[in-house]
Amino acid sequence: MGKVEWKGGALLGPLPPVMVSCGNMQTANIITVAWTGIVNTHPPKTYISLRPSRHSYPIIRETGEFVINLSTASLIRAVDYCGVRSGKDVDKFAVTGLTPQESFQVSCPSIAQCPLTLECRVTDIVPLGSHDMFLADIVCVGVDEQYVDAAGRLCMDQCGLAAFAHGEYFELGKKIGSFGFSVRKPKKKSRKHSPPKNRQPT
Repeated sequence: MGKVEWKGGALLGPLPPVMVSCGNMQTANIITVAWTGIVNTHPPKTYISLRPSRHSYPIIRETGEFVINLSTASLIRAVDYCGVRSGKDVDKFAVTGLTPQESFQVSCPSIAQCPLTLECRVTDIVPLGSHDMFLADIVCVGVDEQYVDAAGRLCMDQCGLAAFAHGEYFELGKKIGSFGFSVRKPKKKSRKHSPPKNRQPT
């Protein structure tokens, strides 16, 4: 089958529908963001893109801090609510039942119910058009202990993370591979030595 040509648009997916917390422990807000991702490894850097009209925009611009809280399928109703209601009108923590939790390195709270929280400090604000991009250093990651195994490894596959694609939410499904599996050499099968045959005397 062929393809039809559409005008350029924001159709990349799936994306993480993260809840971004900002402000402080006394006056905190949550905004749901899908325009986010990783832009560098060393130092670890991320971004979120916000419309200047959003309630969280001036808060993050003034404080220079925010927390990216990874969302799970079980929290998806709160995720959606925080994306369609404004913090000017409601206390989203109170309405959704989410718990503000002191972060390790930044002043704004993390969300206790989220398995992973990325604490961020803004380094640059880039006007792009409809949105401004807040480029930030990831200064700390909070990890729920229940998803760390005995060897200290993060079991992200057990977190039940959610995804967003073209206006719809999805729960991540089964694992279908791991990074580099397509070029990984198969493990050698150990040779089994057969017992020597009994020789009859001649």
